[in-house]
Amino acid sequence: MNISVVIPLLNEDESLQELYDWILRVVLSNHYSYEIIFIDDGSTDNSWKIISNLSIQDKNVKGIRFQINYGKSQALNAGFKEASGDIVITMDADLQDSPDEIPELYDLIAQGGFDLISGWKKKRYDSKIRKNIPSKLFNWAARKTSGLKLHDFNCGLKAYSNEVIKNVDVYGEMHRYIPVLAKNAGYTNIDEKVVQHQARKYGVTKFGIDRFINGFLDLITIWFLSKFGKRPMHLFGLMGSFMFLIGLFSIAYIGISKLLKLFYLHTPTQLVTDNPWFYIALTTMMIGTLFFLSGFIGELIVRSKRDEALYNISDKLNL
Repeated sequence: MNISVVIPLLNEDESLQELYDWILRVVLSNHYSYEIIFIDDGSTDNSWKIISNLSIQDKNVKGIRFQINYGKSQALNAGFKEASGDIVITMDADLQDSPDEIPELYDLIAQGGFDLISGWKKKRYDSKIRKNIPSKLFNWAARKTSGLKLHDFNCGLKAYSNEVIKNVDVYGEMHRYIPVLAKNAGYTNIDEKVVQHQARKYGVTKFGIDRFINGFLDLITIWFLSKFGKRPMHLFGLMGSFMFLIGLFSIAYIGISKLLKLFYLHTPTQLVTDNPWFYIALTTMMIGTLFFLSGFIGELIVRSKRDEALYNISDKLNL
């Protein structure tokens, strides 16, 4: 199969039929063998009914329905597990991503040899204050942290080789950082393509300003995982050692100053517990111990298999 189109969605019943017709027109005109996988992330409108009808009309339309809303990352994770196309295209269901971009994205992976192509919405039709400015700040921070020179990490329109999506684990809110996850997994042939961004035609956005706060927190997480995910003791052990050194130097200072006053200066000495350096030493050594324990626990967690279910699927179509 040439292409799998993976589409996570939440309450997009107004756009689904139009989106399907558009994708179908593109793939048929380019003679692609295809499948379209809709992942209904707990919609409360008629989205699943429309997906069901489409799956009856076209056996290449497949559906996954979550019991409740788990988030875009979990939806993509479920879609990636089912995708069987050589090239996997992801896009949003709100018609802001243009299916006309599919042939060029396909060629960049199939003929250009890229592992991943990320869309870049160079010209956007979103609110400048609520989306554009925060998005630019977020993407700048992501570039500096990850080392990937992409302009738009959060664009839903991306193309992947099948090997990439089968070896990248998307969970939590990590859908923003799939290129970073792919890079950390060893897929370094990553580039971007300017894509057409369209104004939202139906409904309202499902993301508020909190997505940028969560995005920056996830950025810190992905930085930690990329640097120390397989060796947490290297970070926590380093911090623990640093705190222990501060404690040891504090104890040495207390001991040396007490001996100097007692044997050389012959001046009265204060009790050790009256010296503020005693509490500095005590506190830093306790914190150092906690850092070491965190490192040990982290090592144990890394060596244990993560088999927790990320979501519950209530229904499937044509799968």
